[in-house]
Amino acid sequence: MKATIERSTLLRCLSHVQSVVERRNTIPILSNVLIEASGNGSLRIMATDLDLQVVETLGAVSVEQAGAITVSAHLLFDIARKLPDGSQVSLDAADNRMVVKAGRSRFQLPTLPRDDFPVIAEGELPTSFEIPAAVLGQLIDRTRFAISTEETRYYLNGIFLHVTDEELKAAATDGHRLARFTLPRPDGAQGMPDVIVPRKCVGELRKLLEEALDTNVLVDLSASKVRFTLGGEHGVVLTSKLIDGTFPDYTRVIPTGNDKLLRIDPKSFFEGVDRVATIATEKTRAVKMALEQDRVTLSVTSPDNGTAAEEVPADYSADGFEIGFNANYLKDILGQIDGDTVELHLADAGAPTLIRQDDKSPALYVLMPMRV
Repeated sequence: MKATIERSTLLRCLSHVQSVVERRNTIPILSNVLIEASGNGSLRIMATDLDLQVVETLGAVSVEQAGAITVSAHLLFDIARKLPDGSQVSLDAADNRMVVKAGRSRFQLPTLPRDDFPVIAEGELPTSFEIPAAVLGQLIDRTRFAISTEETRYYLNGIFLHVTDEELKAAATDGHRLARFTLPRPDGAQGMPDVIVPRKCVGELRKLLEEALDTNVLVDLSASKVRFTLGGEHGVVLTSKLIDGTFPDYTRVIPTGNDKLLRIDPKSFFEGVDRVATIATEKTRAVKMALEQDRVTLSVTSPDNGTAAEEVPADYSADGFEIGFNANYLKDILGQIDGDTVELHLADAGAPTLIRQDDKSPALYVLMPMRV
């Protein structure tokens, strides 16, 4: 295989694929990327960790000899990063070695044969629909912070996607908080199986979306695999296995009868929580909210660090009471609210609280209280 490619093109592609490759691998071939040069002047670069696979097709300056080889992903990425701007990189593979040349630099890297490189067999992906990249990015941002990191509850380690008659819904929960995002059901999504997209796939997809926000993403899926195609022919294809488990019926925890409504500016609320939480420790992460007529008093008491309190003006007219929340969880949710007001629908100190921008916003959050 022999090909020449612009450094900037190669670097951008490698930055997409190398993050899929785990730093520590017991299987040597999984540390490598597969580079395929074809006679029509294009290169395909692929990386996988056996659960997730990313393939990108890019135009080469020239392909002198078609062929395929695998080489260390992180090594090639580091080399491409350090090569001079605007240079052309020549990749020449023969005799279990790849020679990388650019300007006066020359590297000789060990390779492994392409036949050893594993490829995820997709099988049939019967459901297929398109979704604007900007909407998909918003869906991920509004939900992924609530994905559980507990490996024992593996079925919570991703974003749950499912359709109803009119809508496509995405939900994530770790048992303490729930985030849900709703959008109109895309054409082709009817009859789609309920799926859980793993955390790592969500993270990689979000990074790729950043460079394709004005395009549409093609989503193909079955009950066990999902494939995201970004940027058409010279684009990126991300394929992932889905989490094999049953997501709990999260609709049961969304409160419907919370009759105490608090309206407050999310920015000043976030900053107030952040300030009083300065003295919180691992053991006392709870921030106490005392709700009174048109104001909320935030306070934290720490046996080691003393106390802190701050009053935040708010729109509240129901009976006064006190409730406690995990400060970080509350900040995570408030950080997702774009508008000037946020609504908190409360019941009592022991019941889950519903948080949203307003009744028309596509995102909705539920937060469990803490004892304070």
